[in-house]
Amino acid sequence: MRTINLRPWREERNVLLQKRFYIQLIVTALLAALIVGASYYYLTLMLNRQQDRNAYLTSEISRLDVKLREIQELKTKRERLLDRLTAIQELQGTRPIIVRTFDELVEVMPDGIHYESLNRSGQEMSINGLAVANEDVSSLMRTLNDSIWFGEPSLSKVTTQNGLKSFNLRVPLERPNVEEAAQ
Repeated sequence: MRTINLRPWREERNVLLQKRFYIQLIVTALLAALIVGASYYYLTLMLNRQQDRNAYLTSEISRLDVKLREIQELKTKRERLLDRLTAIQELQGTRPIIVRTFDELVEVMPDGIHYESLNRSGQEMSINGLAVANEDVSSLMRTLNDSIWFGEPSLSKVTTQNGLKSFNLRVPLERPNVEEAAQ
C-alpha cells in the first residue's frame, strides 16, 4: 500500500486559509474604520447644521427682541398720547361747563346780592359776597340748590359790615347729563 503524504497539501491549504483570514480581517478593519469615519463625518455635519440653525434662531430671537422693545415703546407712547388726548378732550368738554356755571351763577343771583369773590377748587365753588338781608342769602341758597349745575350749598358764616350782611358759602358743582343741560 502506498502512503500518501497529505501534509504539504494541508500546509498549503492552511497557509492559504490563513492569508484569506488576514485579508478578511484587514478588509473588515478597513470597512469598520470607513464606517466609523463616515459616521463621525455625518454626525459632525449634522452638528454643524444644528449649530448653524441655533445661531440663526439666536439672531432672529435677538432681532425680534429689538422689535418687541420697539413695540413696547410704541405702546407706551400710545398710552401717553391717549392720556393726553383724554385730558384735552376733557378740557374741551369742560370749557362750556365753566361758562355755563358762571352764567348760572348770574341767573340764580337774587336782587340784593353782590358777589365779592368766586373760588373754585376741584368740584366745589366758594362764594364770598354781600347781601342786603338774610332772606337774600337764603333765597340764593334755595336757587342754587334748585339748579341742575349746583349741589346743596352750605353756609359757613354770615357777618354784618356797614349795614350789609357778608357771607361765605360753599356749593358743590354738578355735571348734569345732556338732556338736563339742554333744557
